[in-house]
Amino acid sequence: MSKKILIIDDEEEMRAALSMALKRSGHETFLATNGESGLNYFLEGNFDLVLSDVRMPKMTGLEVLKAIKDKSPQTPVILLTAYSDVNNAVDAMKNGAFDFILKPFSADTLNDVVSRAFSSNGSGGMQQNLEPQKLGVLDKGDGVYREIVSKNEKILNLLEIIKRVAPSKAPVFIQGESGTGKELFARAIHCYSKRSNEPFVAFNCAAIPENLLESELFGHEKGAFTGAQFKKLGKFEQANKGTIFLDEITEMDISLQSKILRVIQEQEIDRVGGHSSTKIDVRIVATTNRKVEEAIKDGFLREDLYYRLNVIPLMLPALRERNDDIPTLVDHFIAMHSKRNQVKKPKINKELVKKLQHLPWRGNIRELENVIERAVLLSFTGEITEENLFPTEFNFSIGIPTNEPKKEEEVKTTEPAPAGATSAIPLAEVEAVIKSGMTVYEMEKQLINATLKDMEGNRTKAADVLGISIRTLRNKLNEYREAC
Repeated sequence: MSKKILIIDDEEEMRAALSMALKRSGHETFLATNGESGLNYFLEGNFDLVLSDVRMPKMTGLEVLKAIKDKSPQTPVILLTAYSDVNNAVDAMKNGAFDFILKPFSADTLNDVVSRAFSSNGSGGMQQNLEPQKLGVLDKGDGVYREIVSKNEKILNLLEIIKRVAPSKAPVFIQGESGTGKELFARAIHCYSKRSNEPFVAFNCAAIPENLLESELFGHEKGAFTGAQFKKLGKFEQANKGTIFLDEITEMDISLQSKILRVIQEQEIDRVGGHSSTKIDVRIVATTNRKVEEAIKDGFLREDLYYRLNVIPLMLPALRERNDDIPTLVDHFIAMHSKRNQVKKPKINKELVKKLQHLPWRGNIRELENVIERAVLLSFTGEITEENLFPTEFNFSIGIPTNEPKKEEEVKTTEPAPAGATSAIPLAEVEAVIKSGMTVYEMEKQLINATLKDMEGNRTKAADVLGISIRTLRNKLNEYREAC
């Protein structure tokens, strides 16, 4: 069916090409040379769709979008953008644009987006859906299939953005608390990209000792240092033609971040001990659970690297900010873990689900999934009970009171576990290493050493228990070694 389409672009060749492609599909086109004249056309006419460039003199495409949506919220607006404008285009989608098309693009791409706009209500994927939406994610490395499941508007917005930007090469920067699903979203970007058949290499910047980070990322030549008996390819070379996932990049040493910046700018890496650079083609997806402004101010993240990575920004909400999704996630996890553990799928009472919606979920989706998996395994009657969900030994982590009253001395001496803590040192051990007469420096040293011992040398877990970053822990240990 023929539709009236307004094309707004300051480039004559682009206007002509767009008009020709749309006319071939049977549509009637009207052309405007800038945002102001385009808006005047729109106010005088009755158009079914508007196609506008983002970067134009006098009035930008974003300003055109806002003006059109103020007058006619149901009219679909599609933006045309170059890579340098993707950031603005993502924001525009959140503010009512149906979609954006990255330049250069084919006539098929254009007609596909236009057809989808006419088959919807003009708001793209941004409207609230009654049924949960699913985005399948396959890890081709180990064959594990997972799904992002949601009916929450914020998450649906993010899923739409992922599907639109995945085919590009633009870096993606994902922010969110621990347990919100940052790696799953990163894998989704890879799965829906043109690199899906190439490697996806995940690298936890906080889990590798500082002195090994450069070798792990960029590789080394034989004989580069003591113990380097063979040439080794780093994570960037392993991810060549594919995607590298840099998890918790704010925990990477600041000097090494400058080398990541060079990789982005030059698309090449230097192996440790090497004499020449190696060209690579890698899409970078990075994450942090820190607040970016504070991380930059405190020296944990280079500002120039942040702007290079933040071409496509994704901010994942905490579970407490999307508690309308908890019933959907509960059903999903019950089905998933029943199948995975080969047990009959149990039922769960709606009132119990409502209780789950009012919990803080400091561990976010990861904590909810663990709670549901445990309940599935403990529900021998075919129905999940409150006792299945909240056994006494787990009550401290989600704030559910126990049935047994605490002893008076326990109330006086027991402190709540810090947010994000995975374990805690027994009080008796703390008293054994911290004694009256010690300096604060010595008490701190003893406490850190005791925690590392309790965590069997795992620095990441020790940092969680102590409530400090992995970098702070590393600096403290280096300080103790230098003092010896």
